[in-house]
Amino acid sequence: MSKKNLNNSGRYMSKLLRHDPEELEMDSNGYVEVEDLLNKLDINKEDLDWIVDNNNKKRFSYNDEETKIRASQGHNKSLKYVNVKMKESGRVDVLYHGTATKFVDSIMKDGLVPQSRKHVHLSKDKETAINVGKRKDKNQTTILKIDSAKMRADGIKIWISDNGVYLTSKVDPKYISY
Repeated sequence: MSKKNLNNSGRYMSKLLRHDPEELEMDSNGYVEVEDLLNKLDINKEDLDWIVDNNNKKRFSYNDEETKIRASQGHNKSLKYVNVKMKESGRVDVLYHGTATKFVDSIMKDGLVPQSRKHVHLSKDKETAINVGKRKDKNQTTILKIDSAKMRADGIKIWISDNGVYLTSKVDPKYISY
C-alpha cells in the first residue's frame, strides 16, 4: 500500500481508537484486537506496524504480545468506559502548553480544561508546545508555563502517556504563567 494510503489509514485509525470505535470492540483500557482493526482498515500487519512506527506523535501502542492496540492518549470524553492506565510522571518542575493567543485571557481566568478530551495535554519542552499552539493559530501562539512542581506539591496528579505526553485533569490559573 502506498504511504499516502497508509497515512489516510492512520488518520482513520486515530478516529477509531480515540473518538469512535464504530463496531470495533474496545476494552476498558482502550485496546482493540489487532486482527479486527486490520480487517476494518483492510491492511496487513506490516502496514499497521508502519503506521505505528511512523506516526509523528507516537500515538499508538501495542500490548506486549502485539495482539491488541490502542491510542496512547487523547481519547474523547464520549469514550467514558476507557481508562488508559498511565504512570504518574516523575519529578518535572515545569511543563508547557501551547495555545492560540486569543485564548490566553480565558485560560488565565478559568484555567486549562480538557474540553472534549479526558485530560489536559502538556509537554516537557517548548518546541512541542509551540507546534501544538500553531495547530490552533499559526500566527499568534502563546506558550504557557505550568508550575508542575507546585501542582504535585498540592496533590494534583500528573501522568505521562506511553508517547511522552503529560496529562492532568485540569490546570488551575494559579499554576500558569507566560
